Amino acid sequence: AAAAAFPAWSGRAVEDRAVVLLRVAAGIEARLEEFALAESRDQGKTLHMARTVDIARAVKNFRFFAGHVVHEEQHCTTMGAGGSVLSYTAKEPVGVAGLISPWNLPLYLLSWKIAPCIAVGNTCVCKPSEVTSLTAFLLCSVLREAGVPPGVVNMVFGYGATAGAALVAHPDVRLISFTGGTVTGQKISQAAGQQFKKVSLELGGKNAGLVYADADVDKAVQGLVRAAFTNQGEVCLACSRVFVHRSIFEAFLEKFVAHVEKTIKVGDPLAADTTMGALVSAEHMEKVLSYIELAKESGATIHTGGGRAEVGGAHSGGYFVQPTVLSGLPYSHRVNTEEVFGPVVCLEPFEHEGEAVEWSNHVQYGLCASVWTSDVSRAHKISRQLNVGTVWVNCWLVRDLRMPFGGTKHSGVGREGGVYSTEFFTELKTVCIST
Repeated sequence: AAAAAFPAWSGRAVEDRAVVLLRVAAGIEARLEEFALAESRDQGKTLHMARTVDIARAVKNFRFFAGHVVHEEQHCTTMGAGGSVLSYTAKEPVGVAGLISPWNLPLYLLSWKIAPCIAVGNTCVCKPSEVTSLTAFLLCSVLREAGVPPGVVNMVFGYGATAGAALVAHPDVRLISFTGGTVTGQKISQAAGQQFKKVSLELGGKNAGLVYADADVDKAVQGLVRAAFTNQGEVCLACSRVFVHRSIFEAFLEKFVAHVEKTIKVGDPLAADTTMGALVSAEHMEKVLSYIELAKESGATIHTGGGRAEVGGAHSGGYFVQPTVLSGLPYSHRVNTEEVFGPVVCLEPFEHEGEAVEWSNHVQYGLCASVWTSDVSRAHKISRQLNVGTVWVNCWLVRDLRMPFGGTKHSGVGREGGVYSTEFFTELKTVCIST
């Protein structure tokens, strides 16, 4: 269906495709509460998070790329006497794309792939996570009502080992965009490489926060508590390691723990006063708890949390974990090097700025980092030394959709966002004309 729909869809004017994307955005926005409730119930995140972040961002993704593609410029040069030779570039859609999205930010990340993919003229087959596929199902009716032609966006519901593997291996699928775990990303890279497919992989992260002695401590505490516990810590960009200069470590730790205990309430994800919901599954909860137990066995100090959270009523026995703050582990410990993907953060003191950078880089991942300092020169210096795709200075998760997003090392391959997305979802052709 996707291959059959490609000629007509890619042949439409970019302005026409942009109008369709705008209608998709309006359709999601009109049903925002329905989508938000579905996302919260399916994933475990708070309704507030689903409403103000996940679904709001899905709307923004379609609107952003609708505007981006109609204003994107192509490159043109002249040479020869009097400019007799004209060369220009043309971005041409690849064909059928395979889009595989994760369970933690279901519609947020699925729409991040669909929007640029179809905006430039591709068709796609989407494989949402089998764990959280409800909003992908709801999206189908929005796409249909918005006038997306049959076959342009196809939704396949199934398991990664079957549906996902078949999608990656299919010869008609010329491009794969995947967000998820590093192990799965390795398998996709190997399978796609056999057919020389274009691949974008946004994988895991073990991100660090670096707090220097001259940082605004109160601002850093607020920012890094958010970075550690947003979406129950089930965010690839979460800062699960925080390295603080020894001269301010004790004061920072005290304020950090106090802020966690004051502002984070684990409870019914649909309740207005809940700030942290449930983990996505029993299996994942056990994985997170196993890391907490490993930290305890290794002599870590538990400053707050450290186990399951008891939520009464209808949610008794749910997959809730307390926001957990640790210290006293070496930077090379498994809790500080492996992706826990839950509400667990480890704080450790460092002596000098080079040490903090070394510890931050001492992992297989390289997705992002958050640096806190009032010294602009240091901010630039440390940002260049960190082996990550994104460095936030005195903030976290401030996203300009025009900027490239992606990781280094085992955090992925490729960049997406703005022109970087349209470049990935197209093939660049040079046309040279002699007059």
